[in-house]
Amino acid sequence: MKLTDFTDYSLRVLIYLAATPGRRATIAQIAKAYGVSENHLTKVVHFLGRQHWVETLRGKGGGMLLARDPAEIRIGMVVRDTEGAARPAECFDEDGACAIDGVCRLKDVLRESVDAFYAVLDRYSLADITRNRQLLGRVLMIQPA
Repeated sequence: MKLTDFTDYSLRVLIYLAATPGRRATIAQIAKAYGVSENHLTKVVHFLGRQHWVETLRGKGGGMLLARDPAEIRIGMVVRDTEGAARPAECFDEDGACAIDGVCRLKDVLRESVDAFYAVLDRYSLADITRNRQLLGRVLMIQPA
């Protein structure tokens, strides 16, 4: 299963924020660290704020922080939120028409594989994947507080 760029950028924002606990970060800082578009990240951060994954503060001294403890942020939940309903094939669409619908067993196999994919992601929290905060901070060129 290939994740969308939106999901990829969402996870990158959360990783960046987890690497700098308690410090506010700006979209510009995160975009520079990853070499990605500020416009794309603006949409991502807006979404993450609406989903209560991040807290955003406007104005001078603003920026964003994680809205939850990294141990409470399950990777599977973030991916579900950003990807939407998993549809690995046309037969998962409501209006998907397939000549063998009703007798095909592939749909069940695909559903099982998606469930397994999310089961693995659900085992890990943001804290689990950012235990190497100092190294992440160096690689992302985050200045120490």
